[in-house]
Amino acid sequence: MKKPKNNASWNPGPKNIKNALIAALIIVGVLFVLHRLIELGRNVQVLSYSEFLEKTDLDLIRKVYISGQEVEGILKDGTRFETVIGQNSNDWDKLRAHGVEFSVISPANQLNIWYLFLFSCLLASIWAIWYFIRQTRGGNNNGGGGGNIFTMGKSGARMFMPSSIKENFNSVAGADEAKEELADVVDFLKNPKKYQRLGAKITRGVLLIGEPGNGKTLLARAVAGEANCPFFSISGSNFIEVFVGVGAARVRDLFAQARKNAPCIIFIDEIDAVGRHRGSGMGGGNDEREQTLNQLLAEMDGFEVATTPIIVIAATNRVDVLDKALLRPGRFDRRVNVPYPDLKSREDILAVHIKNVKVDPLVDLKKIAQGTPGFSGADLSNLINEAAIIASKENKDMVTTVDFEEARDKALLGKEVKSIMLTPEDKKLIAYHEAGHALVRLLLPEHSDPLHKVTIIPRGSALGVTHYLPEREKYITTKEEMEASIMSALGGRVAEEIEFNTLTTGAYSDFQAANQIARNMVCKYGMSPELGTIIYSQRNGEFEYSQKTAEKIDAEVQRITTLYHTQTRTLLDANRDKLTTLAQALIEKETLQADEIYALLDITPRQAHKFI
Repeated sequence: MKKPKNNASWNPGPKNIKNALIAALIIVGVLFVLHRLIELGRNVQVLSYSEFLEKTDLDLIRKVYISGQEVEGILKDGTRFETVIGQNSNDWDKLRAHGVEFSVISPANQLNIWYLFLFSCLLASIWAIWYFIRQTRGGNNNGGGGGNIFTMGKSGARMFMPSSIKENFNSVAGADEAKEELADVVDFLKNPKKYQRLGAKITRGVLLIGEPGNGKTLLARAVAGEANCPFFSISGSNFIEVFVGVGAARVRDLFAQARKNAPCIIFIDEIDAVGRHRGSGMGGGNDEREQTLNQLLAEMDGFEVATTPIIVIAATNRVDVLDKALLRPGRFDRRVNVPYPDLKSREDILAVHIKNVKVDPLVDLKKIAQGTPGFSGADLSNLINEAAIIASKENKDMVTTVDFEEARDKALLGKEVKSIMLTPEDKKLIAYHEAGHALVRLLLPEHSDPLHKVTIIPRGSALGVTHYLPEREKYITTKEEMEASIMSALGGRVAEEIEFNTLTTGAYSDFQAANQIARNMVCKYGMSPELGTIIYSQRNGEFEYSQKTAEKIDAEVQRITTLYHTQTRTLLDANRDKLTTLAQALIEKETLQADEIYALLDITPRQAHKFI
């Protein structure tokens, strides 16, 4: 591989510019003081014309130098003076009559040595400032290009040499499909002739698509680490500047640096900041952002003439807003999805981040992974750090399962609220409410996720929570599972009705969840026998069906929720003794784990719990 060049460009930061301005002010101040000292040193007395004639008549003047109407001279006592005389030829006769020595000089020769010295100092100060600026060139290649006027056209991309890139594919837990896609890019960077000999053209642009925190930047660095090549990193927003044309200049500068260090990788994070659909900004096609995008498109097409490979990797979570020209073949034509990690990937990510943390050997990473569906890699890293902080505050020697549980609950629901003082009546009502949720799940084991724990300790905006642990990643949901979810959501309200024969506001969020599931069954999944297998949707806030159909949809959603409310009431009425036992245990202990609940209610644990 060709040895990369150290393409250092001048990029002085705010500190260097501040120093340059201070130096300029000091030089100007020194020149001003020097000028004043010279004027004082000359000890020149300014005479009016009448005073000059009077001193001539009194024979007080020894010598004068005349340049036009300006006169400089020396009195007989040695005092220097200057004046302006009138255009009167009699003045010469007066000077001659009083024996005054005088000389007439050209105005062009009037500059004396002091003014020449000042002019020289001015030139020297200008040169000193220019030399100071030149001396600041070169060493800094990591700053942003838009920090000052001197580097306005510089890209500001950070360049990482292969020796400083420690990441590789082994550093990335999970994301197996993404790593498999990117392995082709690595192979091309390592062995470009392998593809060129058959006329194959490898993808020049790779677009990483995924939500924040899922490892897009880490994957890009891993590609550079695997290929052992330089890595240029920049954010899409760094190209945009208030001055028109600056963004395009930065794009040119970035690709010029990349060509000098090829083979290499350019990574543009948040490319949607510069790659949005053209014509949507202010000023139409003359918009600064659009000029920057046009230059980016042109630079990527220019790769065809390059003899050494350059791969552009970009990341975004808004692929829908990108310009079509950016996604066409020859540019970003390979799209790599970086999804939220699945159960196995979450377990692998936890194993990576837990290496530097003192953890209790009894901590089960699989159980933690099961309890964190929808967590990104960054969320999991933060979970471990939060658990370590909680353990540290309690002066523990190692992080335990309890600390991970607390950290997860805090991330999902918020910090435990100790300031809420519940009355015995409120505590009992909340206990029955949560017991209703939990018991419905336990009585419908085939179509619901396993129970994990139930608590009536307030957290965030929730006064109590029933936790479930998914057995696996689910990609398809059956109608029976959706029905069980609706019944579980309604279980809290039904338990309140059975025990207290009253209605409260605590079931608001439960109704939201149940109604949304029922509406999706009707409008999206064709699970309504009344409305059939038709998708009823809306676009841009406008419904794509009639008012009559909307009324039918509302009626069907009401029928479904009422039906499952009745079934939930029947189920809990038949198991009221279990409901009371579970609620009383919650009032006493406040938090119950799944194993405790199974033993308490004499229910056979689900098979999945034996392996958690």
